[in-house]
Amino acid sequence: MRTIVMTGGTSGFGELTAREFLATADTRLLLGARGSAPAGAEAVPLDLTSLASVRSFASALSDRLGSDEIDALILNAGVNPPDVEGRTSDGFETAFAVNHLAHYLLARLLLPRLAANALVVLTTSGTHDPAEGAMVPPPRHANAELLAHPERDPEHDAKPRTAAGRAYSSSKLCNILTVRALAIQPEAAAKNLTVLAYDPGPTPGTGLLRNAPTIGRIMWQTFGSLLRRLIRRFNSREAAGGNLAAIALGKVHPPAGHYYAAVRHDELTWLEPSELARDDEARDAMWSDSASMVGLQP
Repeated sequence: MRTIVMTGGTSGFGELTAREFLATADTRLLLGARGSAPAGAEAVPLDLTSLASVRSFASALSDRLGSDEIDALILNAGVNPPDVEGRTSDGFETAFAVNHLAHYLLARLLLPRLAANALVVLTTSGTHDPAEGAMVPPPRHANAELLAHPERDPEHDAKPRTAAGRAYSSSKLCNILTVRALAIQPEAAAKNLTVLAYDPGPTPGTGLLRNAPTIGRIMWQTFGSLLRRLIRRFNSREAAGGNLAAIALGKVHPPAGHYYAAVRHDELTWLEPSELARDDEARDAMWSDSASMVGLQP
């Protein structure tokens, strides 16, 4: 029996991924969710805006698992707020807290429950890389303190939507830095874990731009097929969800030395992330500073 733990499996392409898991024989899916989950999934309450909820989820999950171990941990949930004014109950900027910090804590808490040769996947985005020329501004830095409290950044963006876009892309940079840092932890090495970053690419039809201006939101949610024809790197929900499922189910394996999977025009590719994402000092600082923020040792 394969046991998969997942966040972000109740909507968008993540729901399609979850349904593929549920359609696979001898596969058990435990899904962190605030609301309803696809039939057959074992829903466990999880609110990623609260680190206390993350800890409760990890504890409840251990009770559900009993002596079983986790074969794949898929950390897929994400938000894209309309500005950087929102703060979680722990006092952190919302995109940074949900997209990065909550998943960082969850990976740390569940690491002892991972099976030997298990897989860990964090969903990232090509927006982290300036070379992608994305619709949102790329990260300026990987300073966890300034990302958690953007009002302290002396170079913070004055326009709310620009600031929000940069907060989102920066949180996705954090995901890749976390992947790289987790992969070199002694416990990960002892378990021979595979740790990957997954970039679904721009995927019209999802709820990612729910906070965008009306015209942008309508285009994103309604005219997905047209956008994919006009812009080659856009993907279908089916391709984004299907490729993630294929990786998690072991149908696709990363080439040696690659940890960044990216879907482009519905095809799975293996790319190099941005220069900043490959920076070892940024990697180590993000791991250590995130640990302090969630109350763990590095």
